[in-house]
Order: sequence, then structure tokens, then C-alpha cells
Amino acid sequence: MDLQPYQNPATIQRVLHSARTIAIVGLSPNELRASYFVGYYLKRHGYQVIPVNPRESSILGLTSYASLADVPVPIDIVDVFRAPAALPAIAREAVAVKAGALWCQFGVVNEEGTAIAAEAGLAVVVDRCLKIEHARYVGRMHWLGFNTSRITSVRSGLQ
Repeated sequence: MDLQPYQNPATIQRVLHSARTIAIVGLSPNELRASYFVGYYLKRHGYQVIPVNPRESSILGLTSYASLADVPVPIDIVDVFRAPAALPAIAREAVAVKAGALWCQFGVVNEEGTAIAAEAGLAVVVDRCLKIEHARYVGRMHWLGFNTSRITSVRSGLQ
């Protein structure tokens, strides 16, 4: 599968700058999991994060929903932290709830799922981390994911 069309910087920036509500499918309550850290980061940066995990009632202090269909508000981005085989069903749900974009995290690559979302008109990003791309394009790239408000490339003695 050629991923280049689904990693377009212009599409990534448009999706990031237009979104306010992000449903994270597969968000884990485990603080050591990548999905937890991404959800925490996005919440901290002003997005409305909606956990979608049928095994949990609450994650990050937020109500967790069993499916995208159960989410009571419009969804701008469906961010997927699930096995690639689960993507076609998730893509169908994203289309059904009229989400604006389907974002597939690192390793979540499934041609059928991608095609379902793209053919329905959703913006699709594949094999990219939402947190990393947000940090890249919003200028908040720090290893902890926080804006330090400091330029670290300044050489000492040149001030």
C-alpha cells in the first residue's frame, strides 16, 4: 500500500487546525501506553478528547464510550489505536457518524479501512502520530510534549 497520499503535510495541517473534537478509539487507562499519553497531550492542548473503549467507563477523567455511535457530539477526528484488522469496522463507524477525518496511528495500516474512509470523503492520515504531527506543525516539539517557551538552539556566548 502506497502511504504517501495519506501522509500529505497539507492534509495533516488542515485536519489539525480545523479539529476541536477527537475521539480516540482504543484509548488506554494505562499511563504507560502511547494512547494514554496522546490523549493527555491533546486534552492539555485544548482539544475535546473522547475516549472510545468498551472496557472502561472513564479514562483521563472523561466518560468512555463503547463505540463511536455512542458518542453524543460531532467528531472531527477519529484517532485509531487498534490493530490494523480492526480498521475497516472502525472506518465504517467513522463514516456512519460523519466524522471529518480518520487518523491511523503508527502501524495501523489497512488498505480496506483506508479506502472505506477515503471513498466516503473523510480526510485520511495513515501511519502518523497525531501528537507528533501536532507538535511539529504547532511548534511545540519537546520530548515530554509540552511547550517550554524556550528556544533551545541558542548557542551560549552569542547573546
